[in-house]
Amino acid sequence: MHDKTLTQLAAALQKSELSSRELTAHYLQRIEKADATLNSFISVTTEQALTQADAADQARARGKTNLLNGIPLALKDIFCTQGIKTSCGSKMLDNFVAPYNATVVEKLNEAGGITLGKTNMDEFAMGSSNENSHYGPVKNPWDLSAVPGGSSGGSAAAVAAGLTPAAFGTDTGGSIRQPASFCGITGLKPTYGRVSRYGIIAYASSLDQAGPMARTAEDCAHLLNVIAGHDARDSTSVARVVPDYAEALNAPLSGLKIGLPVEYFGDGLDPDVEKAVREAVKVYESLGASVREVSLPHTHYAIPAYYVIAPAEASSNLSRYDGVRFGHRCENPEDLIDLYKRSRDEGFGNEVKRRILIGTHTLSEGFFDAYYKKAQQVRRLIRQDFLNAFKDVDVLMGPASPTTAFELGAKKDPVSMYLQDIYTIAVNLAGIPGISVPAGFVGNRPVGLQILGTHFAEAQLLNVAHQFQQATDWHQKRPAFAEETA
Repeated sequence: MHDKTLTQLAAALQKSELSSRELTAHYLQRIEKADATLNSFISVTTEQALTQADAADQARARGKTNLLNGIPLALKDIFCTQGIKTSCGSKMLDNFVAPYNATVVEKLNEAGGITLGKTNMDEFAMGSSNENSHYGPVKNPWDLSAVPGGSSGGSAAAVAAGLTPAAFGTDTGGSIRQPASFCGITGLKPTYGRVSRYGIIAYASSLDQAGPMARTAEDCAHLLNVIAGHDARDSTSVARVVPDYAEALNAPLSGLKIGLPVEYFGDGLDPDVEKAVREAVKVYESLGASVREVSLPHTHYAIPAYYVIAPAEASSNLSRYDGVRFGHRCENPEDLIDLYKRSRDEGFGNEVKRRILIGTHTLSEGFFDAYYKKAQQVRRLIRQDFLNAFKDVDVLMGPASPTTAFELGAKKDPVSMYLQDIYTIAVNLAGIPGISVPAGFVGNRPVGLQILGTHFAEAQLLNVAHQFQQATDWHQKRPAFAEETA
């Protein structure tokens, strides 16, 4: 069962070829057998999942036929889930049990989705490798010596290994698309404001966006149908009609205009990754698309702008973790100041501390205009680059990452780690949607093709990705680990 897509499993449920309880039990057994090696889950909600599965079977017997009813899913441990630990991969929240559900979780529950558990992640979503988690690093099922990418690495690894048919992650600077690339699955970052952020523990509020991770673009379309939409509880949520994202999946690509940003094919890109991406573009040409080079001239400013803006917002968002109201509290504090200092020192990991310090510095008097204000001005230029490009082309294509998955422990220098997001960060700064789809291998490690569209063009991106997957079989490849643990 675990080699089937979400769409195929939904069809089997609707035909009564299996029950939701059987399906859920199968995935729970796989998690129990395989995840001691992968470490992709922080918590597994066995009893709740089976209870939800029984309810889904009963609902189907009463005539409830929506596609997601009875489908097991996993959630990055950044989504608040009522009555379940929501840790954000941090010691700071190791004892935090959320008193309410995030809007994404509410919508999935209403649709009949089954929560298998909460997946591992870089602490407070800060990282590109999933090595920053308080619960230890996640391993890539394609190569257990490699990282799965981050920060949604647990979700990506769980889908790739067949421990769940789909999962949800968040993307602040590439944290859905990069791990999707490293793990050979499909990952969609929607337009900023398309999916509610209510109940998602904040890293950088103007950049965070939730999205689906699954085997195929078709699966992602069905998942986005459920979670997209306006939410009055999120002031950044956009009041805009939600289309049926699955409706246009089979539209032909004849006449599609593809732009290849010259800045995405320069120094730093692994030649073998570039070869795989260019071969993928040739597939689009065979499907009737035309290809031309475009320029995004401010691309090289994206990383410095991001690492001013994101830490500044993180410094503000993480100030609430003070050892007083919730979260980790040090033992026997001498006074209030000691309580603050030791609780935060003990509760936060090194990368989180690093970004808090950077953010606090850039927001301080005398530095705000020189750093934060200037970074926001650069952000506007980056956004305009994309808008200018989309005047001439329908979508942009390039690599999701300059390399395939790197070895665990290989990136000792924070700057070298930050450079892994060079092709993804600008997308978050501009607020546009992007998707990564499997497009080949370098050795035994997957390569992801990144496809970008203008604001609220998710339907077109999913169509473009789906047509590629109809013409290729990269998304059907499975890591040997998935079969060894069958």
